[in-house]
Amino acid sequence: MSLNGKTLFITGASRGIGREIALKAAADGANIVIAAKSAEPHPKLEGTIFSVAAEVEAAGGKALALQLDVRDERAVAAAMAQAAEHFGGIDALVNNAGAIKLVGVEKLEPKRFDLMYQINTRAVMVCSQAALPYLKNSAGGHILNLSPPLNLDAKWFA
Repeated sequence: MSLNGKTLFITGASRGIGREIALKAAADGANIVIAAKSAEPHPKLEGTIFSVAAEVEAAGGKALALQLDVRDERAVAAAMAQAAEHFGGIDALVNNAGAIKLVGVEKLEPKRFDLMYQINTRAVMVCSQAALPYLKNSAGGHILNLSPPLNLDAKWFA
């Protein structure tokens, strides 16, 4: 199956796994929506929506860079509409944005827990709901949900 001409909306695509998915799909000729918060360079982390957009186009795909906080349901709905308008539809949503802090429950601040829940759980639902009308119009709409990596070190099960 080729991704040539298909449109993928990828959250958290400014670095890491989201970036890699974007570049692989771009090499197949896909249209990529790079939806992430990172519009400005970070002093310690590489990648912005704009740097990945340039990489996507260099790899053979078409890119649309959208700064997006996936916790904001109005912004998510607007971004989906903008992406569908720009590329003529959406064929796949990759829920890749994530937040994690690997500490025991005694050290996890409630504010950080709230952030992880909002991004890793609620945003997946919000993005999926916003994408569904467009995915239903696709010949083969798909949603791929990713999560932060599991750490199976025995200390977490003590």
